[in-house]
Amino acid sequence: MHVIAPGVQEIMDQNKHKIMYIGPQNGKITQILHLLNNTKPNPEKLFVVEGIWAHQRLIATDITIRSFVFCPDYIFQPESILLLKTFIDKTDDVYCVSEKVFTKISERDKQDGLLSIGEFPMHEEADLPLKPQELVVVLDGLEIPGNIGTIMRTCDGAAVDAVLICNRRARLTHPKILKGSMGAAFTLPVVEYDNVEACRQWLVKHKFAIYLADTRADKSYYQYDYRGRSALIVGSERYGITREWYDGPVNMLSIPMLGSCDSLNVGVATSIILYEMSLKLKKMK
Repeated sequence: MHVIAPGVQEIMDQNKHKIMYIGPQNGKITQILHLLNNTKPNPEKLFVVEGIWAHQRLIATDITIRSFVFCPDYIFQPESILLLKTFIDKTDDVYCVSEKVFTKISERDKQDGLLSIGEFPMHEEADLPLKPQELVVVLDGLEIPGNIGTIMRTCDGAAVDAVLICNRRARLTHPKILKGSMGAAFTLPVVEYDNVEACRQWLVKHKFAIYLADTRADKSYYQYDYRGRSALIVGSERYGITREWYDGPVNMLSIPMLGSCDSLNVGVATSIILYEMSLKLKKMK
């Protein structure tokens, strides 16, 4: 049996009026498991994060925390004790669980005793501050959460301004997207469209040059002189880019394949192209 750290016990005593002690059959535990396993409808776009690093990233955002679950037996580091106090203050829905229960909902080998349910931050077109050198990426029908997370992480690193999504095939709250993005999903503006045409019309209206990542393209990604507002469209791992994107003026680009394979993983390919686009656009500023 672990001894609860003095700082943890003090915080618990100060907040005993709002902390609920729950067991493995409680509805909150069931909700967390459904979110982690992606097994139930999630119209409110709730997500689950766990651990010190993830909670530190959340502090830097204005994301709404719906629920906070902690296990005092796993909280002993100064960082986790500070986060315990911070997140108890962030929500009125606070739960304390045993080691056994926390292990049931944890996806980590080494637990920090901190877990939160938050609301995924969605944006509207009007939220995007359009700049003369704007760079956005459009994810058209991507299905593999890990690829989406990787692309979001790249977008953060390459200073991409927004991610636009159409023909959505994976929930943005999928745990693999959140993990793969390394927290970028919390801060990167994401706009979701019901269909391709709505997304395409918005880009055309705001004078974006549209670039299609297509292995059939005759021109390589580094041969373009990217200027002004630019949008990179990447398609489904299985089906490629939706046919509607080829209507109207577009620029097709590819990555030269020097070996026996005919293409790269969509996450890797998008990373290569986005960095080229970003570096050239930055030189224009």
